[in-house]
Amino acid sequence: MIPLILIIIGVSGVYCDSHSMRYYHTGVSSPGSGLPVYSLVGYLDDKEIENYNSDTRQYLPKTEWMKKVGSDYWERYTQREQTTEPVYKNNIQTLMRRYNQTGGIHIVQSMYGCELRDDGTTEGYNQHGYDGREFMSLDTQRGIWIPTMNEAQITTQRWNSPEIRMGERNKNYLENQCMEELKQFIEYGREDLERRVPPEVKVWGHRQSDGVTRLQCLVYGFHPRPVEVKWVRNGEDDVPSDEMSPILPHPDGTYQIRVSVEVPTREGDTYSCHVDHSSLGDETLSVIWDPKAESGNTPIIIGVVVVAVVLIIGAVFGLIIYRRRSGKTPGDRTIYVPARNNEENASNSSSNNDSSEDHQQGS
Repeated sequence: MIPLILIIIGVSGVYCDSHSMRYYHTGVSSPGSGLPVYSLVGYLDDKEIENYNSDTRQYLPKTEWMKKVGSDYWERYTQREQTTEPVYKNNIQTLMRRYNQTGGIHIVQSMYGCELRDDGTTEGYNQHGYDGREFMSLDTQRGIWIPTMNEAQITTQRWNSPEIRMGERNKNYLENQCMEELKQFIEYGREDLERRVPPEVKVWGHRQSDGVTRLQCLVYGFHPRPVEVKWVRNGEDDVPSDEMSPILPHPDGTYQIRVSVEVPTREGDTYSCHVDHSSLGDETLSVIWDPKAESGNTPIIIGVVVVAVVLIIGAVFGLIIYRRRSGKTPGDRTIYVPARNNEENASNSSSNNDSSEDHQQGS
């Protein structure tokens, strides 16, 4: 099992929904893992919009509307990612030395991006991980890197130094270039990203021992992602949920969630699943559980199919990170990794005002 780190989203316009753009970089130490030794995947919300890996060696659009971006964009980033591949291999070797590792499959990952909320507020984030554990993260308020492992101390001290000030550059990128590109891409894909698809709802129950019934509410096929689901007793009393799945993606771009409760098995009480979603306007969708009209295996089949899809998506979606080159310290190679930047060349001196993630240094 390859450990995965779960990293928990000027064009003017009116933004009806919250949107986030995230970039995932992944380096794998061994080609025998069955994964590309280097990959970059870009997501807008939960939709893959662009992709590069060491097998195809091409930076490519993954939606029709991303093809609206000019050809020079894809050519520029294809060249950039091709030069990143060998640098990334050095990054992994640096961390393996730091952890005294001589073999095996190891994964270096990073995720960075920005979010534009429906109330107009924004947020940026940048996190790094190694072998499924958080390595360090960016304090986006102060513009400094925070180590979460002892082995990250060397990197964060270098990146936070007055000569490099990497955190300030990363912060500037997240607040400016990242937001500009996010707004631009939202305009390209607005019809797809902000479509409204109402949810389907299935409810069923299973009587357990000791006079308890377990009720399940499966809400699926809805878009956009935000949704509120709860069980209600006798039409007015909320029933606290003891199990709620994450909101999971379907292959068609819609989502699903399952909410479970345990209730006393007794006559006279009625239970209903209430769903609030933007596609419903001000209405609440309410589906009553009828123990005499159980729908059999339908919800179970749906759940099994969705879980299989989610496992596949999770394996592809989780692996990713990034890095960069600069100086050298005894026994360590400092790595400078291009990520996203409109400038093709830049200095690592403190006088450089470029804000892009491309001026990220490596471990």
